[in-house]
Amino acid sequence: MEKNNVDNCILDNCLYFTVNKLSRAITRMAEDSFKKTGLSPTHAFCLMLVNNKPGISQSELAEQLHMMPSTITRFIDKLVMKGLIERKAEGKRSFIFPTDDGENTQQEIRAAWKDLFQTYSAILGEEESRLLTALIREAGNKLEK
Repeated sequence: MEKNNVDNCILDNCLYFTVNKLSRAITRMAEDSFKKTGLSPTHAFCLMLVNNKPGISQSELAEQLHMMPSTITRFIDKLVMKGLIERKAEGKRSFIFPTDDGENTQQEIRAAWKDLFQTYSAILGEEESRLLTALIREAGNKLEK
């Protein structure tokens, strides 16, 4: 029994394990909150960025979402198939624009984002949620360098 407690303590003090545990929990909450949009949370955030900056480049989307360009290509392909965004090519570069349906989804995305914040804030506390987000963002920025 004591060995099990030691093993749990080791994992509880591991940033990798702890962040992944948090990621799984928040992902479940996000998927529930965004289910009503018909989009995954990441697809919804991608569309939100396009709605906020029509004509955004694919590389800028990748940078803002902290994802690889090939992953962004797949996200864009899916949003194009759903009729929410469109690509417009200029030379070798393509720029992403929302369709009318994509723009009309923005309010639903914001409501889902608000629901997600309220869901985890009800558990963690609003101030603690904002502080945790800031700490994780800062740590991520430092570790990316």
